[in-house]
Amino acid sequence: MTAEAGEPKAWRLIGADGRPCLSPVPGTLGGHRRNRLYGRLDCRSALQALARGGYVVQRVFFLDEATALSAGYRPCAVCMPERYRAWKAGELSPLP
Repeated sequence: MTAEAGEPKAWRLIGADGRPCLSPVPGTLGGHRRNRLYGRLDCRSALQALARGGYVVQRVFFLDEATALSAGYRPCAVCMPERYRAWKAGELSPLP
């Protein structure tokens, strides 16, 4: 996001309630709104999808993993395989 002169920079993130919010710090995880998944910002699968186009309109960002889980998103199986397996087994909780 860009800020007007003199205004602090803000990033649009998804909050724990699943709604967009502005943050003074950038997100640490990216995600896909329609597929309800999150992963690392350098995820190979996400970067390939972004390069192809369409994915951009579904791209969201989260401050941290607890926020992504609370918002109802799941870990990416490509860049976070251990976290994905834990989620699949019901071992991940939105609570920090």
